[in-house]
Amino acid sequence: MKVKLRGSDGVQIGALARHAGVSPRALRYYEEKGLLVPKRTAGGYRVYTDEHAETVRRIRILLAAGLNSDMVREILPCMVDDGEFLAPGCEDLIAEFERERRRIDTQITELNDVRSALTGIISAGKAFAGR
Repeated sequence: MKVKLRGSDGVQIGALARHAGVSPRALRYYEEKGLLVPKRTAGGYRVYTDEHAETVRRIRILLAAGLNSDMVREILPCMVDDGEFLAPGCEDLIAEFERERRRIDTQITELNDVRSALTGIISAGKAFAGR
């Protein structure tokens, strides 16, 4: 699904934020991290085009997948977007995503262990309180 913004010359930050479902602060953060490079008017206002809206959509997909902004900046140019799906366009990215998934799997296992320990403490507390 291609993103279309109103305004042939682009839109300002508030309009893109509303369209993309993010805050203007998020757009400034993306710019600060080098993920998004808006055009500027003579007065210094940011101007965003349909291409920027597409980039924000890609950024949000990658962040939602658990990638941090530094990693997103590195891989964004290698991502292929047909408007519906986002896929790695560089061969080495698949291996990078698999490593990231393993890291997340490890964190999930560790969190489950922590949860089990906490559940044990809660159960022991309830048993103790019931005496």
